[in-house]
Amino acid sequence: MGSGSSEAVILLVEDNPGDVRLIKEAFSDGNIANTLHTVTDGQAALDFINQRGEYEDAPRPDIVLLDLKLPGVDGEEVLHEIEHHSELDGTPVIVLTGMDEDLIESRDLDHDADEDAILEKPVDPGEFVEVIRSFDQFRLAVMRED
Repeated sequence: MGSGSSEAVILLVEDNPGDVRLIKEAFSDGNIANTLHTVTDGQAALDFINQRGEYEDAPRPDIVLLDLKLPGVDGEEVLHEIEHHSELDGTPVIVLTGMDEDLIESRDLDHDADEDAILEKPVDPGEFVEVIRSFDQFRLAVMRED
């Protein structure tokens, strides 16, 4: 684990403050005590995963929750960097998007089905909280078995 403990370190890359709040509430409501680091743009995400600048002491994330539509460096570029970063090999990346399924399928996203998932952001905030909570618990259960 990135933190050196049994607790998974989660990096959330999301520019929408409302979605950030929902995810944090889901973690709190679900009694998920994992460390959640939040950055709001693609450049900050690249700095975090490469441990540069203000993030030079940042832990390596065990899970990345990534919005595709980000200001500046977009989520697809961040995803590409993660997939080609030797120290992040095998790190699960959960792409969070408001795009509909047809648009998602038309994008050229190279995902290994065992490591990555694409979740469409539900319009209903309660449903969004449930999706994040249930996926996170599943992923952490898988990680703890190793």
